[in-house]
Amino acid sequence: MSISRFVITGLSGGSGKTIVSLGLCREFSRRSIDVRPFKKGPDYIDARWLGIAAGQTCSNLDPHFLPMERIRSQFAHYSDGGELAVIEGNRGLFDGKDEHGSCSTAELARQLDAPVFMVLDATKMTRTAAAVVAGCATFEKNLNLAGVILNRTAGERHRSILEKSIRTHTDIPVLGMLPKIRNNPIPERHMGLVSDSEYDAEGYKGRERALDAVADLIRDNVDIDAIRSIADQSPDLPAAAPLWPETTPEKTVRIGYVYDDAFWFYYRENLEALERAGADLIRLSLLSDEPWPELDGLYVGGGFPETFASALADKTVTREHVRALSEAGVPIYAECGGFMYLCDALEFEGATYPMAGVFPVTTSFCPRPQGLGYTCSEVVAQTPFFNVGDELLGHEFHYSHCVGEAESSDFALRMKRGGGMIQGMDGLVRGNTFAAYNHIHALAVPDWATRFVAAAETCRSGR
Repeated sequence: MSISRFVITGLSGGSGKTIVSLGLCREFSRRSIDVRPFKKGPDYIDARWLGIAAGQTCSNLDPHFLPMERIRSQFAHYSDGGELAVIEGNRGLFDGKDEHGSCSTAELARQLDAPVFMVLDATKMTRTAAAVVAGCATFEKNLNLAGVILNRTAGERHRSILEKSIRTHTDIPVLGMLPKIRNNPIPERHMGLVSDSEYDAEGYKGRERALDAVADLIRDNVDIDAIRSIADQSPDLPAAAPLWPETTPEKTVRIGYVYDDAFWFYYRENLEALERAGADLIRLSLLSDEPWPELDGLYVGGGFPETFASALADKTVTREHVRALSEAGVPIYAECGGFMYLCDALEFEGATYPMAGVFPVTTSFCPRPQGLGYTCSEVVAQTPFFNVGDELLGHEFHYSHCVGEAESSDFALRMKRGGGMIQGMDGLVRGNTFAAYNHIHALAVPDWATRFVAAAETCRSGR
């Protein structure tokens, strides 16, 4: 396959690579280029912003979940028909799961044969920047470090010394120098960038103006044409195996998925896997009074239930309806924020808010992360969604912790890596309802969608 492409990376989190990635996606999109955005690693928020900036849904490329041949299939599938693929890395360029950098952004760039542009925070740095760039360029073999973008530069004199130092001591071109930004158009908070849906009271127009401001910053300070020219030199990739089966079964069940301002953490592949397994997906909201249609299954993803706790608590009829669905045996699958909603209550900033009450526990929001990183768990109890003995690769990122009494027999997952809910256990089960802090990726758990649909078919036939 042939598509122009590049990877944006940094030395660490907070280097500015997300702002650069957003600005480039937006600016190329404003130039009527069909941009296909990708985010490396387990991330919902950056991926959502990248998708909005590019005008195309973003896909996560995660070598922790999938072998590289499947990553190449995923990349080929979602970039097909596009003109330019923009891939934002995560953490530092060479950071991976171990001292060898397995699953790093550098490894992903090599596998996709993509040029890499590094965003370097130049705060209080001059000639040392050249040493950093030179070191990154030679640290690993077969890495195409094609340019550097200097971030948080202090002024013309600072920029001049930086540019001359890198030009003198390396052969890596400086493709941009960004000034310090006093007011970030897209600020951060506890889980990363502020959600676009919460950006400000202006909603859609507010987020569009913010992205245009970022694009203007990049346009005025980065050599956009040079980046495109380098991306256009990307070699053709070998043909990849199909990502999905060629045939899709008839839709036999109706599965609702909650997608609103409070709950929107879904991998596109999870929803597509359900559709390809035979589900008719119905988009729902827990913040609306609109009645729901009859459902054969329910999927409640992650999100920010804590910032919408009052509004969720006020929807008493909806909370009672979700609890009734669970009690009726409708298969319900919930992840992280979805789990928080299915509990008795949610504690946030000194107040306690009633939730759906499916599980007799409470979640309490904390100022620091309570679970962060990749997970590996063993299925130790039967659920509609997994077989006992299955090993699940996933990730967790939550600031709340679980409060209450729960028997070990109530849990379906024993954590081999990761915190889970209580004492190394995760995945509370009640009837056909499963809820965990753990997030999964459907391509890494290929039986999940088919089992979910099968459980929904059993529910439908029983009704």
